[in-house]
Amino acid sequence: MSGIPGPDGVPPTLEGSFPPSRELLLEVKGLTKRFPVRSGVLGRTTGWLRAVDGLDFWLRPGETLGLVGESGCGKSTAGRVVLRLLEPTSGSVRFLGDDVLAMDRDALRRYRRSAQIVFQDPYGSLDPRMTASGMLAEVLSVHGLGGDAGGRRRRIGELLARVGLGPEHEQRYPHELSGGQRQRLGIARALSVEPRFIVLDEPVSALDVSVRAQVVNLLEDLQRELGLAYLVIAHDLALVEHLSDRVLVMYLGRIVEAAPAARLYREPRHPYTRALLSAVPRPDPRGRAQRARIVLPGDLPSPIHLPPGCPFHPRCPHPAKDLECTRLLPPLEAKGDNHFAACIKEPANALTRG
Repeated sequence: MSGIPGPDGVPPTLEGSFPPSRELLLEVKGLTKRFPVRSGVLGRTTGWLRAVDGLDFWLRPGETLGLVGESGCGKSTAGRVVLRLLEPTSGSVRFLGDDVLAMDRDALRRYRRSAQIVFQDPYGSLDPRMTASGMLAEVLSVHGLGGDAGGRRRRIGELLARVGLGPEHEQRYPHELSGGQRQRLGIARALSVEPRFIVLDEPVSALDVSVRAQVVNLLEDLQRELGLAYLVIAHDLALVEHLSDRVLVMYLGRIVEAAPAARLYREPRHPYTRALLSAVPRPDPRGRAQRARIVLPGDLPSPIHLPPGCPFHPRCPHPAKDLECTRLLPPLEAKGDNHFAACIKEPANALTRG
């Protein structure tokens, strides 16, 4: 990962830091998703929106990986592409060594038993015409789980109890449940197929503050009991710090920093990460633990027309930006042990990776 590619070069990569494949549950390399921009009466393609641009990451069994960044940076798109809810433009996704992007319909159904998602909006992701038990029964039936009708009823009761819902909730429709109860039902639906990996897409952002801690504690308990691996997609950095083993910071579809969670929050090495962390409130009434607030100038650039060089340079708070920042795309370089950042201004560390 040495050298600095030109403005049209290959995006920064973490591929060189991947552990051996036998240790991994999920491997994502060079993942790209672009959406056509159409205009005119004939709807001709006049450009491309680069939602995800060369994403690399991995996940071990039972591990939690946080994916953070501003709204519009491509976090949720990346999660959906990994599950093939969206088809990628290029790249590779491997789950337990199997090529997810080459799977046929039957293989993809088996993969989706192992890889599930909990959506941000618990109301919009549930069928308003079905009861809680009806939704779970449908999933069990599609995947041939639970045995006969009696076995499915017992399984539904067990699933609801595991997420903190009782028999009285079985015949309720989504509009008859609170926000926290709806999200618990979404979690139960994901658990119903006995997955090994779950994408948590902003799992508590739509919930009242009073119930967020309950859902987060539930997710932690389930991970500990079932050995689940999580990809936590969020803009709430306090949540990601609490849940994650490692964290990736995204900006305009690219990873700009990657590190173990404790190290990234203690010693951020990219100016964008520092700005994000400065906005996290700290529970210190005297303000001694509060970071100096970093206010970024301007707005997030359009992913259709990315600025040349480092995509962050128009908003970078560095007082004296080097000319290279406006011309060259910085690679992800080792800034410490298992700590990578894409910033020319940050010196590399003699420590590389363990």
